[in-house]
Amino acid sequence: MADDDYNDMDMGYEDEPPEPEIEEGAELEPENNNEDAVDDVVGAEVDDKEQEKTARPRKTSKYMTKYERARILGTRALQISMNAPVMVELEGETDPLEIAMKELRARKIPFTIRRYLPDGSYEDWGVDELIVEDSWKRQVGGG
Repeated sequence: MADDDYNDMDMGYEDEPPEPEIEEGAELEPENNNEDAVDDVVGAEVDDKEQEKTARPRKTSKYMTKYERARILGTRALQISMNAPVMVELEGETDPLEIAMKELRARKIPFTIRRYLPDGSYEDWGVDELIVEDSWKRQVGGG
């Protein structure tokens, strides 16, 4: 078969999907190009979220659980091993897990913990807001 015959064959594939046909009498949907109104709505949502955080008292404990701590340290150690910027001064530490522990002690890890409640709602806690117990000192050799 020659190249001309191959190009003439219809393989059932198209480069672009066909445009939908518009029935007669049907109106096109108007496009909303009012960008100022969109910015106002987005700004209003941010204000509502900030007020919601300050107005509602929290239901969950202010203590970080051992499961949250394990996930935070593991995730942060992985980031550090992939050359993420370190948030504390290093004093010869090279192990990513030790660096993550040092960041947690200094409350410098930039993570937010989302705790889901039974009713489907959730609470967001910053790592710097939670109380972390010093049970890992035995692992690192601290006093």
